[in-house]
Amino acid sequence: MPPKRIKQYTGRYALVDGIPYQMPVRAANSPAFLAGFTCDWEKANALLPGNEIHALKLPNGRAILLITVINYVDTSIGKYIEYSIAIGCTKGKKPAPRILNTVFFKSYGTGQYILDLPVSSEISVKGGKGIWGMPKHQANLDFIDTEEAVSSQYEKDGLFAFRIEIKKPKSPSLRIKIGATNYCRYRNMLMASYIYFDTKAGVNLFGKAQAKLYIGDHPNVAMLRDIDINPDPMFTVYMPAANGILDDHMQCWFMTYDEPPAAMPEGFESVFHLGNGEEWLAPPSIVDYEKYAVK
Repeated sequence: MPPKRIKQYTGRYALVDGIPYQMPVRAANSPAFLAGFTCDWEKANALLPGNEIHALKLPNGRAILLITVINYVDTSIGKYIEYSIAIGCTKGKKPAPRILNTVFFKSYGTGQYILDLPVSSEISVKGGKGIWGMPKHQANLDFIDTEEAVSSQYEKDGLFAFRIEIKKPKSPSLRIKIGATNYCRYRNMLMASYIYFDTKAGVNLFGKAQAKLYIGDHPNVAMLRDIDINPDPMFTVYMPAANGILDDHMQCWFMTYDEPPAAMPEGFESVFHLGNGEEWLAPPSIVDYEKYAVK
C-alpha cells in the first residue's frame, strides 16, 4: 500500500525540470505483463555494479531475470511503453540468505536492479532519468495484446535488442496490492525508487507459465545471452489494467568499488538538453528475430 502521506498530495501540482505533474505521480488502466526466468547467479551478480547490490539468490542457488513491459495509456506525462530488463537483487554488505531474502523484503532491501529501461517518449526519459535516476532512453517499442498472448519487441539504432512473448493466463482475477523497489545507477550513485501497484492479474507458475525470449546483438542487452537463462519461465503475470503510484521521494547512496572507477557512467549531461516531447519512434520492424531465441 502507498504511504498514507501520499494521499495528502492528491489534487496538488508539481513542476520539476520543466515537467508538470498532477500529484500523486501515477498510472491508471495500463496493460502490463511480467515474466521471471532463472539464470546463473555468479554471472548475473557480475552484471551488478559496485559493492552495495547483490543478485537475489533463489532456493536452488540461481538468480532471476525479470522482464516487465507496461503500456502506459494514462499517466501524468502522457502515453508511452516502458520496457524493464532487470535482475532481482538485495542491498547490503553481502548477499542475503536464500528464502529469507524473499520473506523479509525491507530487512534485505529486496528489489530489482534495472539493467536497461527503454521507453517510447522523450519526456519519459527526461523525467525518469533526470528525477529518479532510472536508465531510460528512447527506443523503438511495441506492445501487441491479443486474445491468447501478449508480446513486446525492442529495437534501437536499427539493431534488434529484445523480444518477449507470453501466453496469457486464463483469468486475470487475482487482486495484487504490492510495493516494489527499483534500483539503478545514475551519476555513479545507487538510486532507489518505490512504486505501489493495485490491480487484478492473471498468474501462471512453473509448468503452466509459457513464454518465448529473444535476445539480440544490441550492446545494451547482448551480455544477457551469456548468463545461462532457463528458457522456461518460473512465472508469468498479465495485468489488463494496472494501476500504479510512484512514491513521493527516492533515495541514493554512493556506490563503492574495490579499485578507483575508470569511467563515469551517465549523469546530468544525458538529460539536460531533453524536451517534453511525447512523440514515439517508429514501431519495431525487424522480423528475423527467431535466430536470437533463448533455448
